[in-house]
Amino acid sequence: MNQPLTLTAAQKAGPKLTAVALGIVLVILLAMPLLHLLPAEHALHVSAYTLTLVGKILCYAIVALALDLVWGYAGLLSLGHGLFFALGGYAMGMYLMRQSAGDGLPAFMSFLAWNELPWYWYGTSSFLWAMCLVVLVPGVLAFVFGFFAFRSRIKGVYFSIMTQALTFAGMLLFFRNETGFGGNNGFTDFKTILGFSISAPATRATLFLATVALLVGSLLLGWRLARSKFGRVLTALRDAENRLMFCGYDPRGYKLFIWTLSAVLCGLAGALYVPQVGIINPSEMAPTQSIEAAVWVTLGGRGTLIGPLLGAGIVNGMKSWFTVAFPEYWLFALGALFIVVTLYLPKGVIGLIKRRGEE
Repeated sequence: MNQPLTLTAAQKAGPKLTAVALGIVLVILLAMPLLHLLPAEHALHVSAYTLTLVGKILCYAIVALALDLVWGYAGLLSLGHGLFFALGGYAMGMYLMRQSAGDGLPAFMSFLAWNELPWYWYGTSSFLWAMCLVVLVPGVLAFVFGFFAFRSRIKGVYFSIMTQALTFAGMLLFFRNETGFGGNNGFTDFKTILGFSISAPATRATLFLATVALLVGSLLLGWRLARSKFGRVLTALRDAENRLMFCGYDPRGYKLFIWTLSAVLCGLAGALYVPQVGIINPSEMAPTQSIEAAVWVTLGGRGTLIGPLLGAGIVNGMKSWFTVAFPEYWLFALGALFIVVTLYLPKGVIGLIKRRGEE
């Protein structure tokens, strides 16, 4: 079984050097929003574009971490985590749209000649209720889906196909105008959050810091789980489920807990993604989005927690460059990257670092 957490990198560089590297990255991330508050003509000023891009990548890194918990440790390859991410984003988007509309209806509802809010929009003018929806909607959906899937002992490629079908169904549902979620255009044109202008530098900096805090908190939570008895049971579940059951463990509860927790983390990431990027639409539920998340985890190193963060940063950094320089070739580049990693880097970047260290 894989050793938990960052030991794959720490064995190569030593715990102190690993801690120093992580500390430097954290300091840079904490400094970026402060530098964004500097005047635009200042040499150290961080632009709104850069802050938004890095904030978006950090949200994706949280999704990669969440997927690693279920795939890297429990052996459950999910191709539907984009759905949970988008649901959290839509819950936050509902609140932001209500803030923009004031006492009236959101703009897209007025355009479609709706006369009143659907019942599921009630209470979304409250930030507290919106945050409850961010947690509850993906969490409850994941719990219900996982309860029946794990009770039926669905696993392997069948589980992956079912999760992809789930996110595809969600995408088709949200594309429809009559569902009340903006149809193909989704939600955009946000004005304020908690009474503050969403485009103000201070608001952008605060949202960025909240994203960093969630990422660090998620990493610490994963670290604690991986080092605990629960984490050891998960890796045993991944490597030899039948033997684990023979020892008297019921794997369903362990799978259901980590699956639901992973979905909640994705929902929180989506809630922070929307106000920073300024839009949420059904394309975030597209199966390709969830497949990309699997590529992030594979590239970085499955079952390491740190690896998926690196993978998310590398792939999304490449995507940002390719979609500007060669937009028509990005999917080809992504496919080639996945093939190369599968053939030559089966343990990802972290595995490569470990192998170089041993040599």
